[in-house]
Amino acid sequence: MSWVILFFAGLFEIGWAVGLKQTEGFTRPIPTALTVASMVISLALLGMALKSLPLGTAYAVWTGIGTVGTVILGIVLYGESADILRLGCIALIVAGILGLKLITP
Repeated sequence: MSWVILFFAGLFEIGWAVGLKQTEGFTRPIPTALTVASMVISLALLGMALKSLPLGTAYAVWTGIGTVGTVILGIVLYGESADILRLGCIALIVAGILGLKLITP
């Protein structure tokens, strides 16, 4: 169950990372409130997952999910670069996440 909780913590990390862009420097109240809520939920879920997962593994997976998701949304929503080298680097992060999952009980 901790892995599921960690996965959702990573999804909320994506939410607050993308939300930061939408706040326009915290000048827009609704995006700011949603971003802060996403931050709180993400950290709360990470804390729950840490009850039974190793710190290094959980943190690496949490940030990895956030990184990969944020890059994908940056490409889709903001037209950021999707060149092969960038996508290859993201694939390495995904491989690292999967590797940590496979070797962690």
